[in-house]
Amino acid sequence: MTEPGVATTAQPKSRIGGPEAWLIWVLATTFVVWLFAIQTGYAVVSPEIQDSADLTLAQIGLAASVYTWVFAFVQFFSGSLLDRFGSRPLLGIAVILVAVGAFLYAGTTDFTTLAIAQAVLALGAAFGFVGAGYIGGKWFPAARYGLMFGLVQAAASLGSAVGQPVILLVLQSLSWQQLLVAFGTFGVILAVLFFLIVRDPVHPAPSAPRDRPNVFAEILRDLGRCFANLNVVLSALFAGAAFGTMLALGTLWGPRIMEARGASTEFATILTALAWLGLAAGAPLVNIRSDRVGSRRRPAITWLALQTLAIAAVIYLPVESNGVAAVLMFAVGLFSGVQMLGFTVAGESIDGALIGSASAIVNGFCFLIGGMLTSIPSSFMPSDPTLQDYQRTLWLLPAVLVAGAIAAGFLRGTNRSASAPAT
Repeated sequence: MTEPGVATTAQPKSRIGGPEAWLIWVLATTFVVWLFAIQTGYAVVSPEIQDSADLTLAQIGLAASVYTWVFAFVQFFSGSLLDRFGSRPLLGIAVILVAVGAFLYAGTTDFTTLAIAQAVLALGAAFGFVGAGYIGGKWFPAARYGLMFGLVQAAASLGSAVGQPVILLVLQSLSWQQLLVAFGTFGVILAVLFFLIVRDPVHPAPSAPRDRPNVFAEILRDLGRCFANLNVVLSALFAGAAFGTMLALGTLWGPRIMEARGASTEFATILTALAWLGLAAGAPLVNIRSDRVGSRRRPAITWLALQTLAIAAVIYLPVESNGVAAVLMFAVGLFSGVQMLGFTVAGESIDGALIGSASAIVNGFCFLIGGMLTSIPSSFMPSDPTLQDYQRTLWLLPAVLVAGAIAAGFLRGTNRSASAPAT
């Protein structure tokens, strides 16, 4: 019996996989789609920013790398923070940071402003993809964890595929500053919804909270346990190679290469969107294929090899047909979906309680390598590069994919029953 004057704090058990679960998952996925639209929209607006702020191509590439480096660093901690503190209020704060970054982005007048905007955007975005995966692991049955994660990536990629042509169309009526203000305004509305709705599920007998005198030390310990697992490191390397090259191509180099080949800005944007559409198809497909063949290593090696061939063809073959260019760009995105196998392998290789940390490590490497593949080539480009300049410099992209395929070749067997996070 409750003592007089003492209010009970008991809450009914949450329905896993029910309507509330889908509502919260849709909000988390909307966050990812929104921040991906801002991130990949950089490929469309960067030429206008370069002109209006009087920046060089090297500065544009470095600013893109600032985002990926900050994102990668914060990413290593975001998963563990979610494991310890839950989705509320961390994800709401993350949405606010992305919105603030969008407003700063709109006020870009020089490189310093652009770099600060990218850093603030990255602080919030580091909780987006892993946060949506965390929501899927908490609010849905354990067996559906991989599927829900793949659907998040598919939604984000579809958003990017549609978003880039839409951004290009909107820029005919709005300035890039007005467009980014609109992005920021949407983020404010989304943040309000997050604080009102998003939460973790309630279980009938929650465990008593543990005393955590040094959370930072615990996070480092968990990260150390994940890094000590060879499969986690190898999955981070091959997933990082797959997505890092796709990110570099989809946010910067794709449109520039196609324009250097003589394509119009509009068609170059459509080709880049096709690459994101390919990723939307490949992200869920690679795990289905891997389950059917009963192996993680062989599909990883095969898809990385095919992605290498596709991206090398985009850079070096004399692509004169629009149809061939479209097929190649779609193939780059399709086979880059192998990155999702990296999350699967990492999740199957460690204790379920470390799923957040392992996923964060894989995603962090994805953006760390992506940052390297935007900044390093841009530092060797002339101010007005030709197709030959791109071809002399972007050999690094297929080379990284070859290294990723080699890493995948050393994968060991995994415990597939451990692939879902503990809830």
